[in-house]
Amino acid sequence: MALTLTQLADCLGVELRGDGEVLVDRVATLDAAGQGAVSFLSNSRYRVQLARCKASAVIVAESDADQAPLAALVTDQPYVAYARAVSLLHPRESRRQGIHPSACVDASASIDSTAWVGEHCTIDANVRIGPGSQIGPACVIGAGVHIGDECDLIARVTVLAGAQLGDRVMLHPGVVIGSDGFGQASTGDGWEKVPQIGSVLIGDDVEIGANSCVDRGALGDTVIETGVRIDNQVQVAHNVSIGAHTAIAACVGISGSTRVGRHCTLAGGVGLVGHLTIADHVHITGMSMVTRSISKPGSYSSGTPLMENTLWRKNAVRMKSLDALFRRFKNHKE
Repeated sequence: MALTLTQLADCLGVELRGDGEVLVDRVATLDAAGQGAVSFLSNSRYRVQLARCKASAVIVAESDADQAPLAALVTDQPYVAYARAVSLLHPRESRRQGIHPSACVDASASIDSTAWVGEHCTIDANVRIGPGSQIGPACVIGAGVHIGDECDLIARVTVLAGAQLGDRVMLHPGVVIGSDGFGQASTGDGWEKVPQIGSVLIGDDVEIGANSCVDRGALGDTVIETGVRIDNQVQVAHNVSIGAHTAIAACVGISGSTRVGRHCTLAGGVGLVGHLTIADHVHITGMSMVTRSISKPGSYSSGTPLMENTLWRKNAVRMKSLDALFRRFKNHKE
C-alpha cells in the first residue's frame, strides 16, 4: 500500500520534517532501505547507519532528528510508530468467510457467518466462534470452547475442551491451549494421575507464539489477562495467572499456581518455581531462576555470566569452598 509522507504522518500521529508529497510503500532496515521505503531508528547502536541510509524517510526520536539526512517522522516512541507503519504499508490479507469443505464441524457448533474455518479443521460440540475470527488449517477446537471476535488461530492450533478466548486473540502455529497440567500423585512405587478439571481463560488482545503451551487448571482455571504477549516455546503450567500487558520471551517456564503481576517482563529462558507471587512491574533478565516471591517492582537477575571455560571451571571449584571460607571468617571475627 502506498501513502504520501503527509498521509503516513497523519495516520501515525507524528511530526513530519521533509517533503510530504513523497510516496512510500514499504518498510526496511536502515542499511537495506531504498527509495520508497520507510526506516526507523530506536536503538542508539544503529545510529551510525543513519548517515548513509537511502530510505525516503526515517522514523526517529527528537534527539536524532537533526542527524537524519532525509525526511524525518519525529516521535517520542519510534519503535511503536514503526510497528504501526508496518501495519499500514503491509496490510494483512482480507479476512475469509465460511467453512472449508474438508473441515469437520459438529452440528451443535455456532460459527458466525463472517468467520472462517479452514482446511482439515475439527470443530467439536457446542463450540462458539465469533464474528471475523479465522481458524487456520488443521486446527482442533474441543467441546465447549468459546472463541471471541476477530481472533486468528494461524495453523495447527489446538484449543481443548472448555477453554475461553476473548476478542482479537492471536495463536501462532503449534500452540496448545488447555492441555492437562502435570498433576501426578506418588503412590510410593509409581504415580497416580490427578485429573485436571479446570480450564483456561484468555483475555482480549493476547498473542501467543509458536509451540507454546498453556495448561488447564487442576481445579480452578489458568488465567491469561488482557494484552499479554507470550513468545515461542513457553510453558505455562496449571493454575498460573499472568497479569495484563505482561510480556514473556521465548523458552520461559512458569510452574504451577504461580501468579505473575501486570506489566511485567520475563526475558528468554527465565524459570519460575511453583506457588510464587510476582508483583506488578517486575522485570526479570534472561536465564534467571526465580525461587522466591517478589513483592517489589524493579529489575531482578540471577545466574552466572558467560566467561572462558577455564576460568569458569576454576570458579566453580572455588564456589564449593565458599561456605567453609565464610564459617572460618565468621569464627575468626568472633
